[in-house]
Amino acid sequence: MRTGHSRRTLLKGAAAGAAGGAVGVTLPAGPAGAAPSGQGHVAVLGGGVSGLTAAHELAERGYRVTVYEYYDVLGGKARSIPVPGSAAAGRKPLPGEHGFRFIPGFYRNLPDTLRRIPYPGNADGVHDNLRSGTETLFARAGGRADLHFPLRRVTTPPHLGDLTPAWIRDQLLSVLGLATRMPAYELSYFVNRLLVFLTSCEVRRDQQWERVPWWDFIRAEDFSEEYRRLFAIGQSRNLTATKAEESSTRTVAGVYMENFLVFGLLGLGQDGDIDRVLNGPTTEAWLDPWVDHLRSLGVEFVLSTSIRDVVYKNGRIAGVRVTAPDGTGARTVTADHYVSALPVEHARPTWGPALRAADPQLGRCDALRTDWMVGVQYYMRTQTPMVNGHVNCLDSPWSVTAVGQAQFWDAHDFPAEYGDGRAVDCVSAIASEWDKPGILYGKTARQCTREEFVAEVWAQLQDAVGVAGDPVLKDEDRLAWFLDPAVTGMGGPDPANREQLLIHPVGSLYNRPSAKTAVPNFFLAGDYVRTGMNLASMEGANEAARHAVNALLDADGSAAARCVTWGHYQPPELEPLKRVDELRYRLGLPNTFDLG
Repeated sequence: MRTGHSRRTLLKGAAAGAAGGAVGVTLPAGPAGAAPSGQGHVAVLGGGVSGLTAAHELAERGYRVTVYEYYDVLGGKARSIPVPGSAAAGRKPLPGEHGFRFIPGFYRNLPDTLRRIPYPGNADGVHDNLRSGTETLFARAGGRADLHFPLRRVTTPPHLGDLTPAWIRDQLLSVLGLATRMPAYELSYFVNRLLVFLTSCEVRRDQQWERVPWWDFIRAEDFSEEYRRLFAIGQSRNLTATKAEESSTRTVAGVYMENFLVFGLLGLGQDGDIDRVLNGPTTEAWLDPWVDHLRSLGVEFVLSTSIRDVVYKNGRIAGVRVTAPDGTGARTVTADHYVSALPVEHARPTWGPALRAADPQLGRCDALRTDWMVGVQYYMRTQTPMVNGHVNCLDSPWSVTAVGQAQFWDAHDFPAEYGDGRAVDCVSAIASEWDKPGILYGKTARQCTREEFVAEVWAQLQDAVGVAGDPVLKDEDRLAWFLDPAVTGMGGPDPANREQLLIHPVGSLYNRPSAKTAVPNFFLAGDYVRTGMNLASMEGANEAARHAVNALLDADGSAAARCVTWGHYQPPELEPLKRVDELRYRLGLPNTFDLG
């Protein structure tokens, strides 16, 4: 059920208050009007997806909200990044980005927010700017035949009660048998492992499968290289930047296998098509309209502001010490409530010893790990779609994924709007493995200069999507490139990356905090917070913000409607098997389908 609209009161014409003397650039608030009534002032620390979601939900409920953001633009890792010096003849700069946006159909919380962001000409708001990919390409290196996987609903159970394990098994074997060239016994074993997870109770998922690496769960070591590449590496490192040998089965199976593959192909519990992207640069298609809408609700934004210290005193947060990004202009800003929506690697240094002592779960966040997953964009003289969807380069040493963007940007004329008019497409790629040697220089990604890194990713893409003597990606078609500026010092002794990604090795669930803290006016948002999503993603960030707002409303004794949240789809037909499995787990027995 999606009940969010009917349970929310939208406030129109609200005006923001003063910034409290905070350091940074302040965007003006919306039109003058009555101030939000009686709900207090909330400081949201961080202007990424989680921070903007929290601001959105709070403003709709009458709170006065100020968002403090490190950069001079909003959106965090989701934002578009104009390529410096690339604009000409009145066009906008070429659009760069941290990495391509991917909004699969099993996301439910984020799409609800997209529908509530007005966009000119769209009945369903920004949500109408989503475009669907029809296939994905598992590209093989060295001239081996690629795997084209159609991304469409293959079937649905004709009647309630027909969704049985045997029926699921038959559908998956049929689809995977057509899309892959693995022996039947390997496919059968893998599908059986999926049935084990699908029928596992939540207790077993949390206490057993969270501790088992995905590599071990599917016995990757005992099967073919093709099996390992497609089902182990391709579903962990390439998609979540986590090594299959250490990534949690609960995360890999519960997010990608269960929701993306199984329920996506069966059309169950989906917001829309399996694979979706925006129809233009993220900032234009989503973030700018969002910020405009939040301003109309009275939200105030203070940019170029670095959060240095969350001040804990007398059992509460008394303020937040901030500076400009270069460390100048230190001062303290105050509010009634505080929502920390910073990424975990930036949030942890702001929690001093006294605050950590007040809530031990903050200290456990030190055990959470991040890794590098960085994007590079190639601007092309010709359209280079490669495939109508995403490309997963299964054999690439750096776990490269990519998408040709212009094919989905039907709202834009690329050469007429961006750059100097020569570029007609952007191939946006992401490298998720930074510690293995590449194919050009024999260096790891961390050891390469920026130029070497860009050349290496290009070479791995060419090797994957082309054939000998007839490359799909031609050197002469490439005009320019742009690499995420968050990565600095490349080629030197100490490369750094300000925008890292939370990863999910076994046991990480137990160190993820709740949105509610032991401090009554301090709340946590961000994709590291424990949610039903359990994956570093925009969906996880959005859901975490909703939990933080609900905890704030509870602490404040507010009568406002609570944020609606969606967990993963759970078919009612499988619930009896899960209840049986819970009993078996408590008796020390394996899952009914678990043959070892």
